[in-house]
Amino acid sequence: MIETIKQWDEELFLQLNAHHLDWLDPIMYQATQTITWVPLYLFLIYKIYRLDPQNSWWVFGGIAITILIADQVSSGFMKPFFERLRPCHDSRWDELIHNYERCGGLYGFVSSHAANTFGLAVFLNRKLKGKMKGLVWLYLYAAFVSYTRVYLGVHYPMDIVMGALVGVAAAWISWFLIVFVKREILKKVLK
Repeated sequence: MIETIKQWDEELFLQLNAHHLDWLDPIMYQATQTITWVPLYLFLIYKIYRLDPQNSWWVFGGIAITILIADQVSSGFMKPFFERLRPCHDSRWDELIHNYERCGGLYGFVSSHAANTFGLAVFLNRKLKGKMKGLVWLYLYAAFVSYTRVYLGVHYPMDIVMGALVGVAAAWISWFLIVFVKREILKKVLK
């Protein structure tokens, strides 16, 4: 069963990666760079702080915990544990795939980009539900950034899907931690 899923994953990757345009390559590459999204992050920081300056640090703390969990689980645990080569490091695909610029680390299961971006989207949509409008578009941001990884030849689709699930789990864990800690602190303060 695992081999069948792996085969489907590789076939889907080859199909998706084959559809590229030369003029789009540098745009897709730039979209995976953190520096590109700094204006978005600054805008979110501003909006979150403006929403509730006294409690915004709970949100910022939750984001930090989410990213820490997502990144450490994906890069620190799963990639070295599973040792699945990135497609751009797999010699079977040398003449078949499109890889633009650099390949990244040796292993790619799971995508840290997917884990971090989906973690951010889920945490903010959960934590600020009903308080800040328009955060649903963060899912589109996460999906776009994640897709660029397949387009660039550095991740298989299953790397993205599982990375997104790691991000979702990290967001929920972070949200529960923040809610629990805040409740416990408020209990002690109100006694």
